[in-house]
Amino acid sequence: MAANLDQQKRRTFRHTLAGINNGGMLNLMLKIGDDLGLFDAAAQGPASSQQLAERAGLQERYVREWLGAMVTGGIFEYDADTLTYTLPPEHAGLLTGIDNVTAFAHRTVLFTKHLPGVTEAFKNGGGVPYTAFRPDFTTFQNLGSRRRHDRFLINNYLPAVPGLTERLSQGLRACDVGCGTGHAANLMAQAFPASTFVGYDIGQDAIESARDEAQAGGLNNASFEVQDVRHFPTEPKFDLITAFDAIHDQVDPQGVLNQIRDALSPDGTFLMLDIRASSDLADNIGMSVAPALYSVSVMHCMTVSLAHDGAGLGTVWGEQLARRMLAEAGFSRVEVADPHDQMNLVYACHP
Repeated sequence: MAANLDQQKRRTFRHTLAGINNGGMLNLMLKIGDDLGLFDAAAQGPASSQQLAERAGLQERYVREWLGAMVTGGIFEYDADTLTYTLPPEHAGLLTGIDNVTAFAHRTVLFTKHLPGVTEAFKNGGGVPYTAFRPDFTTFQNLGSRRRHDRFLINNYLPAVPGLTERLSQGLRACDVGCGTGHAANLMAQAFPASTFVGYDIGQDAIESARDEAQAGGLNNASFEVQDVRHFPTEPKFDLITAFDAIHDQVDPQGVLNQIRDALSPDGTFLMLDIRASSDLADNIGMSVAPALYSVSVMHCMTVSLAHDGAGLGTVWGEQLARRMLAEAGFSRVEVADPHDQMNLVYACHP
């Protein structure tokens, strides 16, 4: 049978596997670099391994070996004549500051801790509950979503709904469902002092972080409560309810959407930010981030729902299913906008 194999196809796939292995190992190095400030130190300019170690306050031998991974992985450039390492500014812009995307490396490391539980669920059903991911997941989620919201929330997500920022400026009663550490609600409270915001999340640790940030910012118009969002208060009604990547991993997502509809005023808006994808696998073939999205679903979004016999929608539930579920919840008008953040869609939902 081996003689009938397409050898070029075999070589191509071997190359693919090598890339997967390299990427997995580089993820570990990216996390180390982000944790220890190596990228910030390297962004200051070319340096020898000793100079970079001194900038970051680290041991040179470890930094030198780490740089070997960075150079051969195409992240740093190396001058063999001067023995100096350079982090190109085009690369530095994605590894530091507001556009830092190293959160995916933190996510990969976090998920490895839960491989045994997820593997067991493949055999026996169920899943790994959300409580098992905390507090580590709270830290990771805050890291990734904070950077995204700092860049896109006020300038992209909210303006994607016509007239919403004007209404917020005049004063609305708003609620953020599945608020996590509350950074989105706090950003909105800061930007729109005439409006009031309440955030609901099931995680006590996340809510405490949200309250601390609101207090530190002097935000008297933001409050946070530990709350199962299947049962959050529906009276008095809210003018705006938001959910940022929070619906697809719920145990009962349809129930949450129904609750949101019940809590919304007749002229209110539900703004749902969720993954830009199709509900049909065939449509997602060739999408560069699709392998990561399905993998994240296996390792977190789907399993935390199935752990409680939930719907297990998964990360890639897609626009078609989202529209059907929103209609079932009673939203008569759903408009989908592109917020230009490459990963998400904004759903503006009206009763």
